[in-house]
Order: sequence, then C-alpha cells, then structure tokens
Amino acid sequence: MSSQDKTALAPTGGKTADKVFRGVAYGCGILILVVLAAVFLFLFFRAWPLIGGDQAANNETVSNFTGGKANNFWGYVLPLLFGTVLVSILALIIAFFVSIGIALFISHYAPKNIATGLSYVVDLLAAIPSVIYGLWGGLILVPAIYPFWDWVANHLGWIPIFAGPAANPQRTVGTVAVVLAVMVLPIITSMSRDIFLQTPSLQQEAAYGLGATKWEMIKLAVIPFGKSGIVSASMLALGRALGETMAVLMILSPGLSYSIKLLQASQSQTIAANIAAQYPEANDLGVSVLIGTGLILFLITFVVNFVARKITEKAGA
Repeated sequence: MSSQDKTALAPTGGKTADKVFRGVAYGCGILILVVLAAVFLFLFFRAWPLIGGDQAANNETVSNFTGGKANNFWGYVLPLLFGTVLVSILALIIAFFVSIGIALFISHYAPKNIATGLSYVVDLLAAIPSVIYGLWGGLILVPAIYPFWDWVANHLGWIPIFAGPAANPQRTVGTVAVVLAVMVLPIITSMSRDIFLQTPSLQQEAAYGLGATKWEMIKLAVIPFGKSGIVSASMLALGRALGETMAVLMILSPGLSYSIKLLQASQSQTIAANIAAQYPEANDLGVSVLIGTGLILFLITFVVNFVARKITEKAGA
C-alpha cells in the first residue's frame, strides 16, 4: 500500500485533534508573551512620572523615603539592588549543596519508604506561604541563631563578610539568607530529584561494570546527566529569592549601603521588601518611584532567566 493510500485511510479525527492541539499550544505560547509585555508596559507607564516628570520633585520624594541618605533615583535603587542580589546569591549558595545532597539521598540512597516520605516533606515545604517563613524566622530563628553568629564573628571576624560585632537581635542579611535558603531549598531539591531519577539505567550499570563505586557512578553518570536540570532549578530558585518580599520585610533590619557585612544590622535592604514597606504611606509620585524600582527588579529577573537559559543550553549540549 502506498503512502498516499495510507494517508487517505488515516482518520480525519486525528488530524483535527492535532490541529486543535497545535493551535492551543501556539495560543498558550503567545499568551505568555502578551502577559510579559503587559507587565512591562504597566510598570513602564506607571513609572513614567519618575522617568519623564519633574526630577526635582522626584529627588525630593527619594530624599523623604531615605531620610536624606539618597538624593536621586539611582542613588536610591542601586543600594537596594545590591542588597537584593547579595541576599539572593547567599541564599542560593547555602541551599544549593544541601538541596543536591537531599536529592541524591532520595533518588539513590534512601530506602523506598523513607524516600517517599521525604519527598512528601520536601514538596510540602514548597507549599508553605512566605509569611509563615517570616514568622518562623522573626520569632524563632532570630533569637536562636545569635549564639552561632556571635561565635562566627568572634572566630572568623577577620573575614570582611563576618566582621563583628554580631547584632543582637540578629535581624541581618546573614539570617535572612538562611531563611530564604530554606524557602528555595524545595525548588532545587524537587527538580534535581526528578532529573536524577530519570538517569538511564544503562549508564549507571555501565559505570558499575567498569568497577565504579556508588559515589563514582553518581559522579560519572547521574550528575552529568542532570547538569542542565540542576542549573535550571538553581536559576528558578534564584528568581524566587530575588522577588521574595514578606519574609525579608518581617526579619531584616533595613539599611541603604553597599555593605557585605552579613552579621551587622541596618546594612542592606531588598527592592521587593522596600516596596512593601514604603507603599502604604507613599503619595502618587512616591508610588511611581517605587514602581520604578520594581521595573528595575523586573528587568534584572528577566536578565537572570535569559542567562539561565543560555547556561542550561550549554550544560545540555
């Protein structure tokens, strides 16, 4: 039977379903772009009084927000951007290795019953609202972690980031980074676990056949296979940390400086937490200034995701 005859005998319902599915898929893809463009345009037009309006009034608003510490928009937003990136990167560094260890334990070491239960716990952590993490961090972790940070300041204070004295209470960048690490840990763990479980068994058996131990098999087969997934999970977690608001607002003692001192209070603040703190009392121009900082955060998040995409493509090559 020729290919034309087979085509003629093919059910028309299948072709129709394919067309419908293709149309829905295209529509969803376009919808994402439309929503992204709508968010950007909303932020841009609401921030226009900051961009094209009376700069003297804008500078006065910024000065009121900061108590005279900054006299223009860039002097206001750049320290906030520095604090946002600092807290987020610290959280990612803390969470990354712990998350990979948990994912490997679930996928290759734990008995099935324990692995199943631990997977449920990890997934449950991802569902906890950020305000709960903020309450836990502010009421439990802040007083409990002070002795540890004090020990770090006394013994490792010669390292600039651990310079003391440690603030008491510990409402500092270091404590916030720990809370954000706990918040993003389920994201990295869940995605890494799933990709590790998909490692082809033939690759693992080949490593064993060459005389590799279990750890050597993981190093030779599992981790290289999951490298692109690990990068994607880490960048997704970084995006979550960049935009976190309530937990940071409830824990961090804010500042407006380019400080890397993690154990001292009133050093840094994040863009998202600053918007939440200033918005209730801001006038129309003040709202425009805050939305302008939100536009900067939006662009930074977009750049982070674009870079992550490129890194993932290279890792998967």
